[in-house]
Amino acid sequence: MLLPAPSSAQAGLTPVGTPASVFVKHGRVGGPYATAMSRKDATTEPDVAQQDTERTFDRLVDEGQRRLGRSWSGVISTGLLGGLDVGVGVLALLLVEHATESKVLGGLAFSIGFIALTLARSELFTEDFLVPVAAVVAKASTLLSLLRLWGVTIVTNLAGGWLITGIIIIGFPSLRSTAVDSAAFYIDLGITWRAFALALMGGFLITLMTHMQHSTDSDGVRLVPAIVMGFLLGAGQVNHAIVASLLCFAGLHAGGPFGYADWLGLFAFAALGNMIGGLGLVTVLRLLQVPHKIAAERRDNPAQEVT
Repeated sequence: MLLPAPSSAQAGLTPVGTPASVFVKHGRVGGPYATAMSRKDATTEPDVAQQDTERTFDRLVDEGQRRLGRSWSGVISTGLLGGLDVGVGVLALLLVEHATESKVLGGLAFSIGFIALTLARSELFTEDFLVPVAAVVAKASTLLSLLRLWGVTIVTNLAGGWLITGIIIIGFPSLRSTAVDSAAFYIDLGITWRAFALALMGGFLITLMTHMQHSTDSDGVRLVPAIVMGFLLGAGQVNHAIVASLLCFAGLHAGGPFGYADWLGLFAFAALGNMIGGLGLVTVLRLLQVPHKIAAERRDNPAQEVT
C-alpha cells in the first residue's frame, strides 16, 4: 500500500511564499531573509536623537515667536526683572566670598541668581542669542523685532542691575571691599586676548544653557543647567557682559578706584565676545542639525522676511 507523501510542514520544509516574519518566528534568522529584514528595520526605525533635536527646535521657534511678539511694556519689564534676578546671585556671591574668601563657593552661591532667572521667566540679553534667532531664521518673526528685543533687553538688564547692586551696597556696607575686589578683576582684564576668550566662553555657556533648558518641558530639569552654568560663570570669573557689569556696578557704588568709562570699555568688549561665542559656537551649529526643519518652517512662513 502506498502511503501519502508527507506535507511540507511535516517534512520540516517551509512552503513557498512563506513571509519572512515566519522564519524569524521559528528561529530561522540566518541567510538572506535575516539580511533583508535587518535592512528594513534599519530604514524604518526612528532616529530618536534626531527627533529630540527637532522637538527642541520647535520649542525654540515657538518660544522665540512669543518673546519677539511681546509688547513694549512686556519687553521692558522682563529685561528689568532679569537684571534684578541676577542681582540676587551677585548678593549671594559677595556674601559667601566675604565670609569664606573662596571663589568656588562664591560661584556656587551665584547660581541662585540663575535659579531665580529660570523659575521667574525673566530674561538676560545673552539668552537671546538662540531662542529668538531661531524664530527669525524660521521666518516666524522679523529681524527688526530681534533688534528691538536685543536693544531693550540689554539696556533694561543693566538698569535693573545698577539699581539692585546700589541697594545691596547700601544695605550691606561690609561687602564694599569684596565688591571692589570682584569688580577690579574684570576691569583689569582690559582689551586683551584673555578678556576676549573669557567673553567667548561666557556667550557659549549661557547659550548652551538656553539650548539645554529648551530640550525639556520639566522645570526641575531646567534648573540643572542653570545651576551648573551659574556656578561656572561665578567660580571661573567668566567675562559675561551682564554679570561682569553688575559686579562692576557694585564696585562703583562701593567707591572703587575706577570709573564708568572703564566699565563701558569692559562691557562693549565682553558683549562682542559673548555674541560671537553664543551665535558662532552654539546657535549656528545647533541650527545646522535641523536644516530640513528650517526649510519647512520658512516655507510655512513666507510672509516674514529675515532681512
